[in-house]
Amino acid sequence: MAEELIIETHELVKSFGKFTAVKGLSLAVPVGSIYGFVGPNGAGKTTTMRMLTTLTRPSNGTAWVAGHSVTSEPRAVRRSIGYMPDEFGVYDDMRVWEYLDFFAACYDIPENERKRLINDLLELVDLTHRRDDMVDKLSRGLKQRLSLARTLAHDPQVLILDEPASGLDPRARVEIRELLVELASMGKTIFFSTHILADVSEICTHIGIVEAGEIIAQGSMEEMRAQLQPHREITVTVRDEETAQKVMALMQNRDLVIGVTELKPQGGRARVRIDFTGDDDGVADLSQALNNEGIAILGFAEEIKDLETMFMSVTKGIVS
Repeated sequence: MAEELIIETHELVKSFGKFTAVKGLSLAVPVGSIYGFVGPNGAGKTTTMRMLTTLTRPSNGTAWVAGHSVTSEPRAVRRSIGYMPDEFGVYDDMRVWEYLDFFAACYDIPENERKRLINDLLELVDLTHRRDDMVDKLSRGLKQRLSLARTLAHDPQVLILDEPASGLDPRARVEIRELLVELASMGKTIFFSTHILADVSEICTHIGIVEAGEIIAQGSMEEMRAQLQPHREITVTVRDEETAQKVMALMQNRDLVIGVTELKPQGGRARVRIDFTGDDDGVADLSQALNNEGIAILGFAEEIKDLETMFMSVTKGIVS
């Protein structure tokens, strides 16, 4: 059954004179997902987001957010989204609660409802104790949290966040990630750009990798791992060379085993790598087959490549 999409683009293009920043980009963001839009600086992430938020008109292609066209229904799109740009807009001489009150008023939220709303938003982003502080005196991390609260004032379906953790210290970055997970648990769809791979591996359900204005790969975390790591690598550690040869002979003709390689010994023990395309049950079967032959296994481990290793295999410039 196909997933219901809340953001969808087809062959989206944006050109600035002779320079094309986004080149035929097609996105598919499922409802309720935390979608990491990953790519190096200059890959076209911000330009794409500006088109999705109706701030920039596409040169070609189509895009829908929450079922609304970004070109023919811009007001409906804006009502459906909460947008946080990469630069925080500071308002001088405005307190934290006044800042939220101002934006709530912009969305026509009645005055008698705004006090409760502001209290709820401040509690959500853990800024209740800073409600009377001046906005321009907050740290960058606190400004990011306040900006996130602002995007929620009108209870949007989708949050579109441009580098929400950029420039934050490690603690503030973790706090922002935790907040995004909490918002997703409340039913929001989170679409955020980043070039920090840890942000993706920790919280995302879906990923899109963009480079030079083009989507290189996208899908769920499981699909991405399958795309970027097409087979599993299992290392079997045994006592000696003779036992390693038995392992190789036994594994070479098994279904779904596409390669068997003797590795350099480690710690005086022999090792064999098995390249396998099966599922978890198949991995268990391999282990059982070795046990059934009476082979003494000292180690049986699958190498799980991290996202950085996998992403670098399909891109030229993503950094962590």
